[in-house]
Amino acid sequence: MDNAADEDWRVLQSLFPEGWGEQARAAGAIERERGITAPDVLLRVFLLHVGKGYSLRETAVRAKKAGWTEISDVGLLKRLQRSEAWLRWLCVQLLTENGVNLTGHQGGQRNMRIVDATIVKEPGKTGSEWRILYSLRLPELECDFFELTGTAGAGNGESFSRVPVAPQELLLADAGYCKTPGIQSVRAQGADVLVRLHPQNLPLKGETGSAFDLLAKLKILKTAGQVGEWKVTPVGTKVRGRICAVRKSEESIRLAHRRIQRRASKKQTRTKPQTWEYAKYVVVFTTELSSPGAVILEWYRVRWQIELVFKRLKSLAQLGHLPKHDARSARAWLYGKLFVALLTQKLLRTGRSLSPWGYTLSQPPA
Repeated sequence: MDNAADEDWRVLQSLFPEGWGEQARAAGAIERERGITAPDVLLRVFLLHVGKGYSLRETAVRAKKAGWTEISDVGLLKRLQRSEAWLRWLCVQLLTENGVNLTGHQGGQRNMRIVDATIVKEPGKTGSEWRILYSLRLPELECDFFELTGTAGAGNGESFSRVPVAPQELLLADAGYCKTPGIQSVRAQGADVLVRLHPQNLPLKGETGSAFDLLAKLKILKTAGQVGEWKVTPVGTKVRGRICAVRKSEESIRLAHRRIQRRASKKQTRTKPQTWEYAKYVVVFTTELSSPGAVILEWYRVRWQIELVFKRLKSLAQLGHLPKHDARSARAWLYGKLFVALLTQKLLRTGRSLSPWGYTLSQPPA
């Protein structure tokens, strides 16, 4: 490997969480007696697979050519399966470094789960397109549900209805899951939802049974950080819920309006007046009725922080071969993608803000 590539690898290693090598052995990803016995070699091979999107076979060939290790594609798959816990640990550590407090936002005794989905298109003109629907349990960030389907056909879209739930769980999701059938499905199983509101997809009634005038309620919130909450019912259901909303800061509003303007200019469309008004607030719908609105919004803030990473994860997931042999290897692949997204975020933050030379020192000078 040339010096430039070795230097890049050393810079990247400086961003790994403390104890990452020891944890590889503790989690069973490394075997001392045979195969790949060095954590840095194993992680380097994994990053070639999940970061560059190479198939297991091509990854094995490139690893041998680079002089890192000799391993078959079957051997690499088995090693990926054994590394699930290690890769998840790496993700949790980097999320914590990014300021996401996973341990401080649990809803009492209830299990909190983040639900999301992404699409993977395999390379080549005839490459298959897959939708991955998954949920991550907080604070462990453990992937407790993973379903791989095609992108076409009934029942393959993003919906709570596809996710198995248990009573007392709280499912957090973005506006794509703000749909009546999915919400009803979760409530029928004794669990609750917390989603970013999509007003067009979820028409609401107020306590009197008349149409809920969301904009009129939101305009009551005049100052940044002011929170409002109102009891509502999705039209056509008996589901009891709440709208919780907070007004953004003036700077956040300005940035939101700028994004709307750019999008309208790009698509050559005219923005509706209510769109400008909605952009001044963060509005969520929840069926959790006991916690204060500020607490509900704080729980969603954790979902939003992780969503920033998910956006990068989704762009990375479009590149690559997804191991489809079993759920274990697929989950490990997902954690590997999430690790690359988190590492990219840390690299950008470090290069821009924390170090004039672009990375952290492995140890302070004597």
